[in-house]
Amino acid sequence: MSEAKRILGIDPGSRVTGYGIIDSDGAQTRYIASGCIRVGSGSFAGRLNDIYSRVGELVAEFEPREVAVEQVFMHHNADSALKLGQARAAAICGTFSADTELYEYAAREIKQAVVGKGGADKRQVQHMVKAILSLREMLSSDESDALAAAICHAHSYRVGNALQTVAKRRAGAGRRRWRRVAG
Repeated sequence: MSEAKRILGIDPGSRVTGYGIIDSDGAQTRYIASGCIRVGSGSFAGRLNDIYSRVGELVAEFEPREVAVEQVFMHHNADSALKLGQARAAAICGTFSADTELYEYAAREIKQAVVGKGGADKRQVQHMVKAILSLREMLSSDESDALAAAICHAHSYRVGNALQTVAKRRAGAGRRRWRRVAG
């Protein structure tokens, strides 16, 4: 893979935070690691500290250049949404010790990138993540969601590069036309 970027995907949760790490150059994607940060049922502040610390350890060990995290969607229960938002913030803050760039994606956008439809269920996401990364072992839904966020970002990277190339070609073509007319 030429110019592969290491991407950390995070699926935040107040009790279980999934993570997935891939290398991708936009065209090829390789699985590096994945797992879950399980923080148990201690105090909420203690759980947030565990998420922060463990994400920091992952960043130190795997040295991702970019982080893709799922955005929080509004739950029916405001308290649950608030706790999820705080867990997400703890995970994001855990990445600050390194020079990483943070990208956020809506759940529908992630599912669209991985499965091809924004309303896909968790089993479809798990199946496609396994297929894309050529994995044999079963992944938890938290792991597969985190890997899906990383894959979504890798696809965005590829699309972004393609759009930059097209823009450069158009700009160059415009300059050539101008030079022909003027010269």
